[in-house]
Amino acid sequence: MAQEGSLEPPKRHPIDWENPDFYDEPKLFNEMERVFDICHGCRRCVNLCTAFPRLFDLIDEGSTGELDGVEKTKYWEVADRCYLCDMCFMSKCPYVPPHPWNVDFPHLMLRAKAVKHKKGEVRFRDKLLSSTDTVGKLASIPVVAQTVNAVNKAPAARKLMDNILGIHAERKLPDYDSRNFRPNARINSSHETRDGPLTSGKAAIYSTCYVNYNEPGIGHDLLKILDHNEIPVCLVEKEACCGMPKLELGDLPAVKELKSRNIPPLAKLAKEGYAILTPVPSCTLMYKQELPLMFPRDEDVKAVADAMFDPFEYLMLRNRDGLLKTDFKKPLGKVSYHIPCHLRVQNIGQKTRDLLQLVPDTKVSVVERCSGHDGTWGVKSEYFADSMKIGKPVFRQMAAPGPDYISSDCAIAARHIQQGMGETRALKQHPLTLIRIAYGLD
Repeated sequence: MAQEGSLEPPKRHPIDWENPDFYDEPKLFNEMERVFDICHGCRRCVNLCTAFPRLFDLIDEGSTGELDGVEKTKYWEVADRCYLCDMCFMSKCPYVPPHPWNVDFPHLMLRAKAVKHKKGEVRFRDKLLSSTDTVGKLASIPVVAQTVNAVNKAPAARKLMDNILGIHAERKLPDYDSRNFRPNARINSSHETRDGPLTSGKAAIYSTCYVNYNEPGIGHDLLKILDHNEIPVCLVEKEACCGMPKLELGDLPAVKELKSRNIPPLAKLAKEGYAILTPVPSCTLMYKQELPLMFPRDEDVKAVADAMFDPFEYLMLRNRDGLLKTDFKKPLGKVSYHIPCHLRVQNIGQKTRDLLQLVPDTKVSVVERCSGHDGTWGVKSEYFADSMKIGKPVFRQMAAPGPDYISSDCAIAARHIQQGMGETRALKQHPLTLIRIAYGLD
C-alpha cells in the first residue's frame, strides 16, 4: 500500500479544513479530477460501495470513455454516495500516502461534503439525522418516547416520513428509551486500582448518544463487565455527541463546537490516567483519528486519542496483563459476529472475536465486510435499496452457520443485518451483552 520500495505504513495527513482554499470549488474539482483519474486507472475498489461504481459508470457512459468526458457537476453524485467508511484507504488503495500520488479518497469526499455544506446545499432531513444529541434528548422524554416508537412502527406514518422527510418506510429504526443510560448508571466505587503493564487500572465511560438514548442496556452491560473484573469506573463528567454524524454531513464548524465541549472533561480524565472506553466504534474512531487530524496541534486532543479504547481492545489488553477474569459460566453456542468498518480501520485486530472465543463451548464465525447501513446513509430513501444490496453478502454469511446469536460492535449494523436476514431463530445481541451473559451476570 505504501510507495514501491517503502516499508512505511499508510499515513494520513492533517485535514486543512480551516484554510479558505479547502472550500474553493474549482480547486476541489481539480483535486477530484486528479484522484478520480487515478481511481479510473486502477478500479480495485469497485466492490466496496456504490461511490466507485457510480464514478466508473459516469466515465464509461461519457462521451470519451475517459474522465474528461464527465461533467464536473456530476462529481457530486460520487461524493453523495461516499459514507466515509475509510475502507478504500485502509484495505484497497495502493496509492495512499506515503505514495507520491497521495490519494486519500475518504478525506477528499469529506472536503466535497464540506464545500456542499458551506454552500447551504444540505437537506433538512440530513441536518435532523445528524443531530443525534438533540433528537435523542427530545425523543427519549417519557411518554414522548412511547409516541415516537409507535410512530416509527406505524406503516402510514412511515410512508409519510418517506414522502416528506426522505426516511425510507421499510428501514427499521431504533427505539428510544426514556430510561437514559447516564442518569441510571450504577457505579461501584469500592474497587482498588490495579494497573497492568499495558493498561490503566481504571476506566471512564463515554456512553455515546446511541447508548444513552437508544440502547442503554449496552452501557449497563459494560459497567457489569468492568465491575466483575474489579476495575474502578466513572462516567465522563459531561458529554455531547462525538461529532461523527456532523463530520459525515460536512458540517466541520459543528464538529469544532462539539470538540470544544467534549475534549476538556475527556482530557482531564486522560491526564489522570483513565482509560476512556466508548461502546460505539464510530465514536472511538472520531477521537482516535478524525479529531487528531482536524486539530493536529491540540495537545488535549492528542491526550484523549492516546487514552481512548474500544472496550474489547481494553479488555484483551487486560487479559494480556493477566488481570482479566475468564470465569465464564455460560456457553454462547454459535455466534455470527460482524466486525464493522469503523472498527476495522482502527487497526487493533479482531479483539471482540478474541474475547468471545475465550468463552467455553462457543464458536465464533466472523464476517469482515461492510454491512451497507453506514451511519445515517442507509436510512435515506434514495440509498435504502443500495444499502440492502451492499449488505446481501453479509446477510448470507451471517445466516450460514445457523447461529444462536448475531452480533456486531455497531448496534445499527446489527439491526440492519437482522432486517436483511429476515426470519431467523438467532437472537440479536451486542458483543458486550454476550460477555455479560457468558459471565452469568444479571
